[in-house]
Amino acid sequence: MKRAVYYLMLVYCFSCQEKKSMTEEELYRPDIHFTPPKAWMNDPNGMVYYKGVYHLFYQHNPDSSVWGPMHWGHATSKDLIEWQHEPIALFPDSIGTIFSGSAVVDSNNTAGFAKPGETALVAIYTQHNTEGERAGGLDFQTQSLAYSVDDGKTWIKYVENPVIKNPGIKDFRDPKVIWLASQQKWVMSLAAQNKILFYSSKDLKNWTAESSFGENTGAHGGVWECPDLFPMQYDGKTIWVLIVNLNPGAPNKGSGTQYFLGDFDGHHFKPFTNQTLWLDYGPDNYAGVTWSNTGDQKILIGWMSNWMYANQVPTTVWRSAMTIPRELKLMKLGEEWRLTSLPVSSLRTSAKNSFQKNEVNTIEKVKISGPMMISFEASATKDFSITCMNDEQEK
Repeated sequence: MKRAVYYLMLVYCFSCQEKKSMTEEELYRPDIHFTPPKAWMNDPNGMVYYKGVYHLFYQHNPDSSVWGPMHWGHATSKDLIEWQHEPIALFPDSIGTIFSGSAVVDSNNTAGFAKPGETALVAIYTQHNTEGERAGGLDFQTQSLAYSVDDGKTWIKYVENPVIKNPGIKDFRDPKVIWLASQQKWVMSLAAQNKILFYSSKDLKNWTAESSFGENTGAHGGVWECPDLFPMQYDGKTIWVLIVNLNPGAPNKGSGTQYFLGDFDGHHFKPFTNQTLWLDYGPDNYAGVTWSNTGDQKILIGWMSNWMYANQVPTTVWRSAMTIPRELKLMKLGEEWRLTSLPVSSLRTSAKNSFQKNEVNTIEKVKISGPMMISFEASATKDFSITCMNDEQEK
């Protein structure tokens, strides 16, 4: 009989404190998942690792607990567990509000933003012109740059924004940029309605269209968003991963994350198979992308919500959380490849609590307090479920 080993990171989203000691502001706030100090948050953006610090930017409406004019919120961490809230990094301007994007370390100063002795962090993001959208146009989303020469503390917008104008595509957003060392150029993945567009640049300012992917491949129940392209190694072989977020059309309805494995030659992405693969099947992991500048380690975080109900979850002062950061790995199933994920090591080692059950054939209740890592074997021929609840039987 085939058996599979599963790993589960349990973190108590409903605090074990007594409810009467909670304030209205803190009701339902997780202990480990990142949350904004107040107001609305959605997609993770601009994630970059630099000088021992993980930077997490995010879609943020500072004036309301529902979606609205987007800014880039900002937080930093040294271990992906404890987060320091930072001032808002990017504000809307005359070009538009600040939609999703990415950030890179421009070590070679290809953009020329850094002075001698400095290193620039460069953010590449979508700007959304609300008035243009209301007027019925199609070109209201463009791509812009901002840079920081003080380790991400403050950001300066490029005076010649936007760097990529809209060719007449309604959904034209979410640039994710990587450095392709073998060809000494930057590569951008950009979502455009039902496909991904690839661009290249030597300096982050001037971009050349390379190719497109996906019109007849993968899931197409909704708009493609928040792509991420990067290479991974497995036994000396390079496998390219293309993550594509989709809303709606995921297996559990609403928004979700699909991925493709294949080859990328700097111009075209070619998948190994046309089979639709999903990062997971839960309803609350969307817009997930990876940190840049982490070497061979690929760490992903997503928005722990779903557009079916994101504006209605029962918090008011603040709204939304991020998933726990997870490390991506490749595995081989026969002749096929798959992408796996596991909570990052800092989270796994923080789970000190443990218990052991040799055989579980019926429903059993186990009291836990605090983070816990559980590993278990299950028959591949049987279904199982795990339900978490607090002392008031809330599930």
